[in-house]
Amino acid sequence: MSQDKPQRHMVFGTLILLVLFVGLTLIVVPIVQANPGPDSAASTATFRTKCAMCHGQDGAGSAVGKSMNVPDLRSSAVQKLPDAELAQVIANGKGGMPSFKNSLSEDQIHSMVSYVRSLHQKK
Repeated sequence: MSQDKPQRHMVFGTLILLVLFVGLTLIVVPIVQANPGPDSAASTATFRTKCAMCHGQDGAGSAVGKSMNVPDLRSSAVQKLPDAELAQVIANGKGGMPSFKNSLSEDQIHSMVSYVRSLHQKK
């Protein structure tokens, strides 16, 4: 009976640690998902400096962009394009859009794809 008590304490302690771990995970994961972090700020800044002149701050197109028939980045036509195709357009340009493969890293291009995806929610 005396050996049974320490074993129960160990099981109880392990159970408490497991409950704490699960509880903290359930609290932290939504916070991390809700806070996009510094990459979002960098993507926003990159979009504003490289893209907003034609695509507008919200992706709908600026006056200049609309005169050049740039697509609304929030539209379903753009949003349904595969990520690889959007990355290719950003990297190589298309129509009157310049290529950004020499001024943006591959990671920045993929961040721009994610940023374009986020514009759909702002429509």
